[in-house]
Amino acid sequence: MKHVLDSLVVACQSLIPPPSNCPSSLFKMKYSLAALVAVASTATAHYTFPELVVKGTKTGQWEYVRKTANYQSNGPVTDVTSSAIRCYELSPGTPSKTYTVSAGDTVGFTAVTSVSHPGTLQFYLAQVPSGKTAATYDGSGASWFKIFSQGPSFSGGQLTWPSDGKTTVDVTLPKSLPSGEYLMRVEHIALHSAGTAGGAQFYISCAQIKVENGGSGVPGPKVAFPGAYSATDPGILINIYYPVPTSYKAPGPAVWSG
Repeated sequence: MKHVLDSLVVACQSLIPPPSNCPSSLFKMKYSLAALVAVASTATAHYTFPELVVKGTKTGQWEYVRKTANYQSNGPVTDVTSSAIRCYELSPGTPSKTYTVSAGDTVGFTAVTSVSHPGTLQFYLAQVPSGKTAATYDGSGASWFKIFSQGPSFSGGQLTWPSDGKTTVDVTLPKSLPSGEYLMRVEHIALHSAGTAGGAQFYISCAQIKVENGGSGVPGPKVAFPGAYSATDPGILINIYYPVPTSYKAPGPAVWSG
């Protein structure tokens, strides 16, 4: 069907004079079809981030990552005002261990079975406050700062999402990151049905890490979850199919790179 519409667009443009609504109406049909196909083909292609990966070494599912409420269903969070937007963990949750890393290490998560939707990949950290540990801190308060954000590339009127299809996603911790215990939050915002409010899908996990050999950086800006996002943020409420965007602004604060 897509190939038929492509041919109709070319034929319509070759008419002299071309119809006034050519090719806009056909382009709308083409990209509406693309959106429907994308939604239908990925309707059940949900995923989780169950396993911490440190310098390429996998550490076991739900060992250092807090077990999420979707560990069986793989379903996403869609309400950015819900407390689930923080770590999406089970309540009261399953205890997890804390993994020791060094500032400058590459740390990430496995994606099971893979990142199966187009969208934005982001990583956040929250330093554990005094009197708590990574195991006891619930992540509340304006303590989260972003260390990585990966949006699309733009070429030939199309968007390409680098995280699409990945089975492992990772980030290098800033070398100036202060030593201490942290919650590390991975977030993939699937945008295949984000053209209406509440349509974006958030796939989230939080790992518990202890950073050694850190620096003297001052991370920020810091935000709270929930509170950092609005359902109408342009990076959350967006139609990625028609008209094809020519820019993209990820939700949340600026990236702190150290």
